Amino acid sequence: MTPEETVDRFIELLCSKQVDAACELVDDACEYDNVPLGKQFGPEGIKALLGPMVDGLDEVVFVIHRQAVVGNLVLNERSDRFRLGDRWIDLPVAGVFEVGDDGRIVLWRDYFDANTFNEQLAALLA
Repeated sequence: MTPEETVDRFIELLCSKQVDAACELVDDACEYDNVPLGKQFGPEGIKALLGPMVDGLDEVVFVIHRQAVVGNLVLNERSDRFRLGDRWIDLPVAGVFEVGDDGRIVLWRDYFDANTFNEQLAALLA
């Protein structure tokens, strides 16, 4: 797979709530930097953070607005959407992925505003 195909497949698996399968595309030393929330490392770190979140949601959708590829880097501007019942959180995100020579993701960095997420989450849970 090309770096873009790897990232697209990774996102597809996350959105279908297959976190374990998605993490098969991640290098053991991968750095996942969820910028406002901190870093996790490797597939186990990603699973520890995303697994419980994804399991608690009814639906996960990443809407890719723009995506660019430069060598092994894949950059995307997207809206991450999370549904619980009939209510949604819509989070604007800028993502950076680096894919190693072996075709696995070695860096995943997401930039978003934590206050936007927290306010929508509070409203969703109210």
